[in-house]
Amino acid sequence: MDLNLLLEMAVSGYGDRTAVSAGGDSLTYGDLGRLAAAGAELIDRIGADSVIYIGPSHPAFPVGLFAAGAAGVPFIPLNYRLGRQQLESLMAAHPEALVVSDEPWVANARPDKSRSIDDFLDSLSPSATDEGNLPSPGEADDVAVVLYTSGTSGTPKAALLRHRNLASYVFTTVEFAQASEDEAALVTVPTYHIAGLANLLSNLYAGRRIVYLENFDPEVWLETIRNESITQAMVVPTMMARVVRFLDGADAKVPSLRTLAYGGSRMPIPVLEDALARFPQTGFVNAYGLTETSSTIALLSPDDHRAGLSSDQPVARARLGSVGRVIPGVEVEVRDEDGSPLPVQSSGLIFLRGEQVSGEYAGVSVLDAEGWFPTGDRGWVDEEGYLFIEGRADDTIIRGGENVSPAEIEDVLMQHPAVEDAAVVGVPDDEWGQRIAAVCVEADAGSIAADDLTDWVRQRLRSSKTPDLVVFWPELPRTATGKLLRRQILADLSGT
Repeated sequence: MDLNLLLEMAVSGYGDRTAVSAGGDSLTYGDLGRLAAAGAELIDRIGADSVIYIGPSHPAFPVGLFAAGAAGVPFIPLNYRLGRQQLESLMAAHPEALVVSDEPWVANARPDKSRSIDDFLDSLSPSATDEGNLPSPGEADDVAVVLYTSGTSGTPKAALLRHRNLASYVFTTVEFAQASEDEAALVTVPTYHIAGLANLLSNLYAGRRIVYLENFDPEVWLETIRNESITQAMVVPTMMARVVRFLDGADAKVPSLRTLAYGGSRMPIPVLEDALARFPQTGFVNAYGLTETSSTIALLSPDDHRAGLSSDQPVARARLGSVGRVIPGVEVEVRDEDGSPLPVQSSGLIFLRGEQVSGEYAGVSVLDAEGWFPTGDRGWVDEEGYLFIEGRADDTIIRGGENVSPAEIEDVLMQHPAVEDAAVVGVPDDEWGQRIAAVCVEADAGSIAADDLTDWVRQRLRSSKTPDLVVFWPELPRTATGKLLRRQILADLSGT
């Protein structure tokens, strides 16, 4: 199984159907197949050993991905929001790559092996190659994509995703040709994020038209759904929060939108409950996955969301805070600090295993002898197989010997109407080991006092989980995909 087979099936099945569009430009499935084959010829001709893409969502993104696959070389989408020095450092690890980017300095650095995004497409001759004859020079075990992790807890690492990992994810979770010709997916997640790659592959395999939106704005996002008759969309939690704030209690009025998926970071329960009310006719899906697992490994279904919202049963409502059940082909195991498996309902370290799980970085695999991948997340599984993620293992606060989950306190803080955003971290303390510090963003400046929020938490949680310190910031530091930069918060609080 490889990505070339996925593209061949899509081209053969959908031909003249529109595959991707962005900013007025669009490609049919047939165009995509022909351009990918021509792109492979270009890669071979200039002797490139990989393809680096530095740019926003654009039809050149899928062309570059499948051209690299057809040429048998890795595709490497880099974070175009990084500074020049950071990008140069990452590019230095791939000196023979073809770089597709609109950054002016790239052309000077690699005059023979660089193309602007538009020039890359314009230089390919789609009529030169029959769309049905894509080369398949590689093997399922070849590296298809190199994704650099976001680096929220340190230096970014080069995660290696092989053709078999990505193909397994798609073929296991998506039914070929399941989408009708009128279905369209709105993609706003970045090209350098696993969700951007997974959305492309899964929607192409299903036969959906993909509409790229380069920059997220809640009003533009809603208008695009209405104007393009979008049926599926995916957002990260920060995007969802912005949409909810923009709607300000009103109905979203997006009758075409059948499914709204979210993921990439933890969704605060108050934001989710508000969003469910704003999109009453839309089915919500929580998709949990990691770069190293080729995207989604667990799903919380629309039925689960509806049951959680309407039920008065505590168990059903609590499952709104889960990421759902693991998908077919993936196993989950919760272990203690010594590596021993734990029973259901027990909190511990989460390990995953399956064909789509890579668990591999440049030069090293972190899989254990039995193929289990340590996610670095803490969590637990209930009796019905629902997986609950408490957060990163190294985010856990240990106060006086008690493990405290930041997420639990953050959810309580965000239930307060005066709090727009919140983050909880553990700051060093000589007596307790760590103190609990909460950084909050007010909905309206000056509308709440620190002591009021301390009392708010104390009334809802044990005193041992009450913040020792509450401060207010204009905003919280996050990545473009909404992941909280806790190490930056800790650094800024170090003198408090």
